[in-house]
Amino acid sequence: MLTSARNQFSGTVKEVNIGAVNAEVIIGLKGGETIIASITKDSVENLGLKSGKDVVALVKAPQIILVTDFGGYKLSARNQLAGEITLVKLGAVNAEVDIQLKGGDLVAATITNDSVENLGLKKGQAITAVFKAGAVILAVAG
Repeated sequence: MLTSARNQFSGTVKEVNIGAVNAEVIIGLKGGETIIASITKDSVENLGLKSGKDVVALVKAPQIILVTDFGGYKLSARNQLAGEITLVKLGAVNAEVDIQLKGGDLVAATITNDSVENLGLKKGQAITAVFKAGAVILAVAG
């Protein structure tokens, strides 16, 4: 599958919770991390999603928020993946920050150079990649 989304996580559906309009799909990654996707009930049906099904979760890099210190705050964003920075690549305005999760998956975030400076981001630093369940697109083999 070719896609412009930098973040492509292969995983297995652990659970599907159907609501009135949307569904919550919980996906397990190889390192034990979990990604939660919020999609329509129709999409669950069209993709044939059920426990045990292999899926790919896609998240565009600009949707990733980076957190170095929660300072006691809790966030409503369901996806919070802890890892270590492996790359900080500055551009003219924005930077790419790559984070490796414990299971080996990589998360790519695109943030401003100012944010890199303000957060003091550097290779080897512990960080959490945060994104909302609605930012996740699911794909299955057809």
